[in-house]
Amino acid sequence: MEVLKISSKSNPNSVAGAIAGLVKESSKAEMQAIGAGALNQAIKAVAIARGFVAPSGVDLVCVPAFAEVEVEGEDRTRN
Repeated sequence: MEVLKISSKSNPNSVAGAIAGLVKESSKAEMQAIGAGALNQAIKAVAIARGFVAPSGVDLVCVPAFAEVEVEGEDRTRN
């Protein structure tokens, strides 16, 4: 499965379109956001994507979780 990597500079509308496309294709989407700004953009995108898929009867649900990743040799926590 493709993981959408979200940054603080990500456009929420573009990410929402990607989420909606993945949900229609495989019934789920996975995102990775590191940092408060990236998480903010990711949550905005989920809210927008919910509006995209709701008319087709899909109730979009978000399940947040933490995971450890290595970024430039350092262990980081991602959402």
